[in-house]
Amino acid sequence: MKPLKDKLALVTGVSRTNGIGAAICRELAQKGADIVFTYWTNYDDEMPWGVAEDEQEKIKAELETFGVRVEKIELDLMDTESISIVFNYIKQTFHSSPDILVNNAAFSVNDNLETISADKLDQHYFVNVRAVTLLTQAFVQAFSNKQGRIINIATGWSRGQMPEELSYVLTKSTVETLTYTLSSSLAAKGITINTINPGPTNSGWMNDKVKAELLPRFPTGRLGEPSDAAKLAGFLVSEDAAWITGQVIHSEGGFKNGDD
Repeated sequence: MKPLKDKLALVTGVSRTNGIGAAICRELAQKGADIVFTYWTNYDDEMPWGVAEDEQEKIKAELETFGVRVEKIELDLMDTESISIVFNYIKQTFHSSPDILVNNAAFSVNDNLETISADKLDQHYFVNVRAVTLLTQAFVQAFSNKQGRIINIATGWSRGQMPEELSYVLTKSTVETLTYTLSSSLAAKGITINTINPGPTNSGWMNDKVKAELLPRFPTGRLGEPSDAAKLAGFLVSEDAAWITGQVIHSEGGFKNGDD
């Protein structure tokens, strides 16, 4: 059974094979959805985890093994023109509009009240707030189907203080407000909008020290994996989740934050 057959999903921020974005693409492709994913290697190149030169092509090839159509496009979401570029690309390539939007792309560079700067705060805002909002707007404007799904990826700011990730927390928390604020108006259009907080996830950014510090705080005895968030995304885009909207779902495996 392919419950998402004939559905088209747009997933942002899919640069690395072990990332949450790639895991969500796998989950949706296995269920039969065609995939368009975006990536921006310049960002990953600047991060400690890095990215292989052919990593996005490997992701595309893997997804195609599920018998679905897959396209990828490199986009700098700090540029507002990228929004129209990707939706025009989808229209020209698929001659349709997406049924599913997953706002997974994020900008995250650690800072705190002493080190925060206007430039870095703006960079976080451009991706984590402006791009997510404009992508959501473009998705709704292009939407011509009966059932639509929007999934945002959040951080755990409301579950424990994160003072060393100030710009990230300030901007990333916006998706929860967006989810709540738009849920009723989008429901009238046949679109659900929900947010997943995956908690600390072993998606390539954790070194051995971080893993050792976090593991005891997971009562299940294992770290969160990208597939955990992906399985929840797969449910939220399904017919079974048609009555769920405006929710922030904390899928953290019982993770104990610093205040527990």
